[in-house]
Amino acid sequence: MGLDAGAYERLDAELAEVDAQLLADYPGDLGTRQPVHTVYVPADAVTATLPGDWGEQALGALDRNLPEPTALAGVLEVDDDLAAAVLPRVRAKLAREPIEDLRVDFEDGYGAHSDAEEDAAARAAARVLAGTALPFCGIRLRSLEPGTRRRGIRTLDLFLAELLDHAALPDGFVVTLPKVTHVAQVAAFADLCGALEQAHGLSPGSLRFEIQVETPQAILAADGTASVALMVHAGGGRVAGLHYGTYDYSAACGVPSPYQSLAHPVADHAKAVMQVAAAGTGVRLSDGSSNVLPVGTAEEIVAAWRLHAHLVRRSLERAYFQGWDLHPLQLVSRYAATYAFYRGGMPSAAARLRAYLSGTHSPVLDEPATAQGMAALLVRGLQCGALDEAEVTEQSGADRVQLDALYRRQVR
Repeated sequence: MGLDAGAYERLDAELAEVDAQLLADYPGDLGTRQPVHTVYVPADAVTATLPGDWGEQALGALDRNLPEPTALAGVLEVDDDLAAAVLPRVRAKLAREPIEDLRVDFEDGYGAHSDAEEDAAARAAARVLAGTALPFCGIRLRSLEPGTRRRGIRTLDLFLAELLDHAALPDGFVVTLPKVTHVAQVAAFADLCGALEQAHGLSPGSLRFEIQVETPQAILAADGTASVALMVHAGGGRVAGLHYGTYDYSAACGVPSPYQSLAHPVADHAKAVMQVAAAGTGVRLSDGSSNVLPVGTAEEIVAAWRLHAHLVRRSLERAYFQGWDLHPLQLVSRYAATYAFYRGGMPSAAARLRAYLSGTHSPVLDEPATAQGMAALLVRGLQCGALDEAEVTEQSGADRVQLDALYRRQVR
């Protein structure tokens, strides 16, 4: 060999700082459950019975309009057998856990109120969350723009004070920061979270927040840099997610209202940049919402479900595993499309994974990266309730420990 031992040591020393920085910046996926949706509800409409009420409305509409698998198959554009496997799971989900992630909205959905009214709403909503068991929950503030900055922070301060007076900070609690336009806003809000933790006796790092990408400036800065990539790392480990804001972003790009959609090219571009910025960081992605609501006649409800189910599946295919829902009846198409995606994908993913792990012949030449993708589909399907561990293990030959290890594979 031509190189002596010193060359290896010098190379290690030269890259040691970079190695440490990459490990800190790109820890990989957390491997924990991610909600399939976020439901945002105006603060003055949040009640203790809201999750159950939404579930009952969705279940009633499902039973009235899609009572049989064949009808659901038409909405999802899948075969009857897959719809027959999905339908009872959707019914059970709507009865057991209709809302996975609830966001108390003090921004666009809440509208203009007096300071006294917003103060009261903040305290009342906090008491509701303190007494409501949800897997994930949080609050969306007014933005950090000058006109709404102080009001938004006051609301968060009051909300936390009231919440912590009645209960511990819930697991899965996050703050949603809307209309972010500059990386400095992210850094400043991260500092503010530290001050709030100290003021309210919370452990350091307890408060985490989502960045809502609703402005072109959050994607591309004036100097041509990808702002959102800097934002992910500017939060000091507090940034939990990037959420796409469908209508604000589309409007800011000049898209006429009839064409604003999750599937518009401006949306696809923004979400692709967000996806690259978040890759490997542990920051989760969420798609936006569809404002075509399942209301009106039976035909109109089914048509809205068909559109929403198509958009949900489209997001899942593009690795956006979460989205925003605006109406109780959207829970039907959310869970139906999500469960159909994972159940429909399980046979192929499991068979390929079994062949990969056993080293047997397969028509697809899989490698560690594709095995990771197959394990990810199966694990996410398990986490959301679309799949059962027994069937996944039987078909794939891998137990949950093996699947999690493949899913969280890191290239170092």
